[in-house]
Formats: sequence, structure tokens, C-alpha cells
Amino acid sequence: MGGAGHLRRPLGTLPAAPRRRAPPPRGPGGDLRPRPAHLRAARRHLRGRAVTTCYVDRKDAELRADGAALAVYEGGRRTGVIPMGPLTHLVILGNARLDTRLLHRLAERGVTVSLIGGRRHQLLATCAPTLHGDGRRRLAQYRAASHPGRTCERAAHVVAAKLDGEIALLEELRPRARRGEVVVTALERIRTARANVEEEGGGLDRLRGLEGAAAAAFFTAYQECFAPSLGFQERNRRPPRDPVNALLSLTYTLIHAEHVREVGLTGLDPMVGFLHELDYGRESLVCDLVEPARPAAERFVWQLFHDRTFTDRDFASGAERPGCYLKKAARSRYYPLYEAWAEGQRRTWREEVRALLRWLEEGGDAP
Repeated sequence: MGGAGHLRRPLGTLPAAPRRRAPPPRGPGGDLRPRPAHLRAARRHLRGRAVTTCYVDRKDAELRADGAALAVYEGGRRTGVIPMGPLTHLVILGNARLDTRLLHRLAERGVTVSLIGGRRHQLLATCAPTLHGDGRRRLAQYRAASHPGRTCERAAHVVAAKLDGEIALLEELRPRARRGEVVVTALERIRTARANVEEEGGGLDRLRGLEGAAAAAFFTAYQECFAPSLGFQERNRRPPRDPVNALLSLTYTLIHAEHVREVGLTGLDPMVGFLHELDYGRESLVCDLVEPARPAAERFVWQLFHDRTFTDRDFASGAERPGCYLKKAARSRYYPLYEAWAEGQRRTWREEVRALLRWLEEGGDAP
């Protein structure tokens, strides 16, 4: 990841929407009606652009190859066509059917297919193009991951980048917090952790402890920036228990899938990271790369609620499906918003992976 370059970049924002007078409170909880301005802005932003990432979130949808296009069928009727020429990533959420002929076409064109579980929005599998042919890249990664000094160097870079992003975000949101003093206290704790990142000694355990303490402080302050009616009091997942955590989890999952694709195209091993220790089934390198991207994602989620693009009425929870999740109609609004936001982030994400690759190949200081 590009260290100083990453830290100087502003956190991502949605396409600008026209300012409007806030609608009056509605309902006993004082909830406000959704404001669709950012959705319209996102759709205008994407209109006429080539579709590079396609999201399929339709129950029992069937995907077929149709010449040079991907056709979507529901109930035997064709409901959509996406040209495969510019497509680079197909994200399938929930139940969908596709035949091997389509998989062959997608593989020939270098399109990554990500399968995300419909209930908990977890990345279940990735069908990616063949790994980069230069095995020396993976050997360089394994050597660095086996060297305690280089592992700590890289882990410190990841933690520093993430903490700098958290500090920048909380400074931006502090005027909007319900209790500004809580944000000030959190900022002091995160800044203290950030100052200690560069100290020597303690190894990975110390760095992980600093990152964990800073994350706890961050979410204590972050929750102060949302309406109490959303019930957001802490970070929770698997399953998320409130609307903010639900949107955070979905956004994190999509970002994770994007980084799995980038790492695969670069030819690195997604399972071998630096800050995140080896664990069966965990893509530790991808987790490392996602950490500095989280503050921008958290700003994106905050803005969606702040602008009332989503309210608690867009979410469902119940005994049949534990946790809190976006309703179907709300998900159809979320994907274009995410895509418009992610489009502005992908160059940074790609450069982060390339900077890591250069560091590995040069065997020098962390980028």
C-alpha cells in the first residue's frame, strides 16, 4: 500500500447531490423520510458508462451467455442484458443459476465471479482468472512474511494508515456528533495509539493491540454521529443487529471481494498476510489491504444515513432470519450508490496492491 500517498488522499464521498430543505419529522420515533437525491446523482453519474461491475441480487435469477452479452432471466423471461466486453467483476448475492458455458466465457474474458451468501452477506467463493504467471512474486511474499522484521514493518504501515484515516474521519464528523466530548476523547486515544505505532519492540502483538484499542475508541465515537433511533451502539456482526452495522457489513464484504480480485490478478497469495496472522480459511493479505480502506467506507455509510438515503424502515429483522438486513427494494437502491462511490476508490485500491508488490519485489522499506 502507498503509505504517505494513501494518507494524503481525502476520504471518498458520494457524487454531489443538490441541497434540499430537510423534510419534517415523521412517526413516533422522529424518523425522517428518505432523501433520494444521492441515488439520482449516482444514477446520473453511472448513466452512459460501461458496466465493469455487475451485481445480481434476484432470487432464483438465471444467468446465461447470449453472444457477447450476459443475459438475466427470471421466471423464464429475459429481464436484463449486460455486455461482457467491459465487464471485469460479476458479484452474485443469494440464489442464482448459471451454466458452465457462461463461466467459460467469463473466464476467457478475465472476469472475476464473487459469490456472496444471501443471508449473512459473507464472501463464500471467488472464481477468478488464472494467477499471474510469475511465481517469484509469491516467493517474495513468503520470504517477507517469514521475516519477523519485515512482517512488523509492513504491519506497522497497515495500522498507521488505518489510524490516520480514523483520525481524519472523526475530525470531520465531530461537529455533527451528539456528544462532541466523546469524539474528542476517542481522538486522543487514537492519536496516542498512532504515536506508539512507530516505536520498536513488542512485535506484532503490540501492533495488534494498538489497532484493536484504536478501533474500540473509534466506534465509541462513531456511534455518536448517528440518530439514536437506529440503535447503533457498538460494532457487531454475524449477524449485524442494527441498520448501521448491517450496511457496514455489506459494504465491508463488497470491498473485501474487490481486494480478493486485485490480489489474484497481481499473483500474490491472499492467505498470507502480515498484520493478520495465518488462520485456516482466512484471506489474511486481503484483510491487511482492507484495513486502511475502512475509514472511507465508514464515511460512505455515515453519509447514506446522514442524508436519509436510508432509514430504519429500509431494514428488516425477525426470528426466521436473525439479525438486521437491507430489504430487497433498499438493496436495489444501495448497489448503484456503492458502485458510484467505489468507482472513485478503485484506483487507490489498485495502487495499494501494486505498491505492496513493489515493496516485496524490491525487498526494501514498506511503501
